[in-house]
Amino acid sequence: MARYNPLEIEPKWQERWTEARSFAAREDDGRPRYYVLEMFPYPSGRLHVGHIRNYAIGDVLARYKRAKGFNVLHPMGWDAFGLPAENAAIASNIHPAIWTRQNIAAMGDQLRRVGLSYDWDREISTCEPDYYRHEQKMFLDFLEAGLAYRKKSMVNWDPVEHTVLANEQVIEGRGWRSGALVERRELTQWFLRITDYAEELLEAIDGLERWPDRVRLMQRNWIGRSVGLRLGFRFDQRDDALEVFTTRPDTLFGAAFCAVSAFHPLAAELAADNPEIAAFVAECGRLGTSEEAIETAEKKGYDTGLTVSHPFLEGVHLPVYIANFVLMDYGTGAVFGCPAHDQRDLDFARRYGLTVTPVVLPPDAEAQTFAIGDEAYTGPGRIINSQFLDGLDIETAKEAIAEKARERGLGEPATLYRLRDWGVSRQRYWGCPIPVIHCKDCGAVPVPEADLPVTLPNDVSFDQPGNPLDRHPTWKSVPCPICGGDAERETDTFDTFFESSWYFARFASPQSEKGIDAEAADAWLPVDQYIGGIEHAVLHLLYSRFFCRALKRCGYLTVEEPFAGLMTQGMVVHETFRTRNGEWVFPEDVDIKGEKAFRQSDGAPLERGRLEKMSKSKKNVVGLETMVEEFGADTVRLMLLSDSPPERDLEWTDAGINGAWRYLNRLWRMIAEPVADLGEPGGQRPGTLGAGAEAAFRDIQKTVAAVEQDIEAFRLNRAIARVRELTNTLAELDPGEAGAGWVLRQGLEASVLLLAPFIPHAAEEMWGALGHSAMVTDTPWPVADADFLVDDSVTVAVQVNGKKRGTITLPRDAGKELAEEAALAEPGVVRILDGKPVRKVIVVPNRIVNVVA
Repeated sequence: MARYNPLEIEPKWQERWTEARSFAAREDDGRPRYYVLEMFPYPSGRLHVGHIRNYAIGDVLARYKRAKGFNVLHPMGWDAFGLPAENAAIASNIHPAIWTRQNIAAMGDQLRRVGLSYDWDREISTCEPDYYRHEQKMFLDFLEAGLAYRKKSMVNWDPVEHTVLANEQVIEGRGWRSGALVERRELTQWFLRITDYAEELLEAIDGLERWPDRVRLMQRNWIGRSVGLRLGFRFDQRDDALEVFTTRPDTLFGAAFCAVSAFHPLAAELAADNPEIAAFVAECGRLGTSEEAIETAEKKGYDTGLTVSHPFLEGVHLPVYIANFVLMDYGTGAVFGCPAHDQRDLDFARRYGLTVTPVVLPPDAEAQTFAIGDEAYTGPGRIINSQFLDGLDIETAKEAIAEKARERGLGEPATLYRLRDWGVSRQRYWGCPIPVIHCKDCGAVPVPEADLPVTLPNDVSFDQPGNPLDRHPTWKSVPCPICGGDAERETDTFDTFFESSWYFARFASPQSEKGIDAEAADAWLPVDQYIGGIEHAVLHLLYSRFFCRALKRCGYLTVEEPFAGLMTQGMVVHETFRTRNGEWVFPEDVDIKGEKAFRQSDGAPLERGRLEKMSKSKKNVVGLETMVEEFGADTVRLMLLSDSPPERDLEWTDAGINGAWRYLNRLWRMIAEPVADLGEPGGQRPGTLGAGAEAAFRDIQKTVAAVEQDIEAFRLNRAIARVRELTNTLAELDPGEAGAGWVLRQGLEASVLLLAPFIPHAAEEMWGALGHSAMVTDTPWPVADADFLVDDSVTVAVQVNGKKRGTITLPRDAGKELAEEAALAEPGVVRILDGKPVRKVIVVPNRIVNVVA
């Protein structure tokens, strides 16, 4: 047993756990419940070590909580719909269902091989009808409750792929796969009314106390509550008014222009009779729909020739532009521009030669000399050049102008949100069919519940661009459920966020015919600890929070928040390598010689790149199976969890994995070949312990207590470091000292139990080697002896006239006389005093002694 053999040991214990159903959550269990969940994966193919980190973090917590006496729910499933499967179908001529299920099988085997403590009886896959039929029913309930609706909306349209693209799939105005110039089109789409819950979702963020602050801030910003003013500007050439929304009504007297979105009704009206305007609108459409694309684009406008009258400045008329930086789906799709106090407006004004009038004076500036250069002033100050607002601070001015606007019937205060309703339509095959039938007489008709699930046809072809469901010869043709006439199925499928917005509730009752068993869901939810990447900090989490509220409204749940605690883990990063012609090279094909790198296969020199997230596209991945074959799953887990705090990025290095391997084997040898007689498990404490053994025993108790605190706080790397420090202490025990063998057993047993969540296979084997018949998995978490957590002595700083001059060691809670005597005898104090009289000695027990001379 002197060397850990993972290829024999790890499969053995995985089989034992499966036979014993060690990780099955039980409904009829009297223990307190604990639900730990990692964001479930998309089955894209083989896993690399970077994929495993968040699952390993969750597994540590699940195993720890089980040892602490909890009935733990720790499930796994697959976010199995999505566009990559269709891409694979096109590239490899394989059906998306086959590709997906093959990947699920392969990845499931990999996760099992790493020893993750999942309740595999609860495994779900979102592409299976027994999952998505329930979300079809949910959608119908949302439709009935007014939470789902259909409307026309602007989308990114790829004219080559014939599909809608998400903002992230538009790169520099082109489709990410086709390279075609993306068009903005108006399509009829299905939406969920998440905006009905905007204020509620915003206010509830403060209650998510166990979420990272930055995630809560990102959610607040995405919801984007804006308090401002709706204001009308009367057209000079027409009988109507242009309604704008502004959060800075205090700057109204600095207005230089008004602008509307290229997709504002006014722009559409003007474009119908003006080819130049139509061309400009088309150019704006190629920017895409994301705020980032619009914000970073060069600010351009088209002067419509129309003007509006300033609401408060008689005789002042402002030009009206169509501008590429105005968002149609925020506010009214129209703004007034104050160049002096908004950088975007200033850039626009400089480009088109418009006036720039400052109306906010910085605290340290003079009104007579203050002017705007290349940067707008956006800081605090007093209002100037603004008639009845002059001299007011910004917030008071906002209130005053709003009151005047209301009095004159020009506008009303308004609260708007950046959050938009969630568009759930996708023009692709591999997704959950939207359960609606379109009839030319009856309109959009829900599929009767008895006809659910609406399943996907298997006989589809990807030999043409676009959605195969649109051209299927029979699938979409159905009778109308109301009139019986000819009708067609909805061919759009759901956005995959739909599936991932309720899967956590399905895990509570994965075989329930109801989709969500309310009693089980209420018993397990909210998830006690959710773990996943920061890239999902906004949409997935926000949609899940909305879904819980929508499901509650429809009678499925009583909880409103899905995740009580959230931990966002860092990425696993690795150095990148590529040839001089830009070809990426896998790390296993690289030789490092000094500072230089060469490809093993042909000796070609390589460029060494920066550390980046492990990515198949850049080939800087380390294969999971390769590492497990060479070092074992426990070594991989130990490396992933010990070298960096979980929330930070971790660099995968050869030194790191080799160091984890060496430590595991060192602990292995300490148990296999103990330096002292350990005695039997459960042996009585000897009557006498030598000084070294006594100190080591105290260290054991402190380590047990500290590791528990570290795991609770996700300081997993620190927890491992503490156990390593303890094993160093145990290695230094004098085997001939009184009680050394008994203390060594206590320390080794504690080390195994404390490390069991991190290295579960090795821990099981070592626990057995220590003479225990029960599995570690069934063994309670160790409890520290509180009597040994407080040291008998303390180190106290000694000051002379407030300056530290030395330290002394005193019995804990020593009296004032003993502390004073020891302080005055400290050599550093004696030297500084040099015979000077002592006026008084101030003693703060267990902390400090200050000698005043």
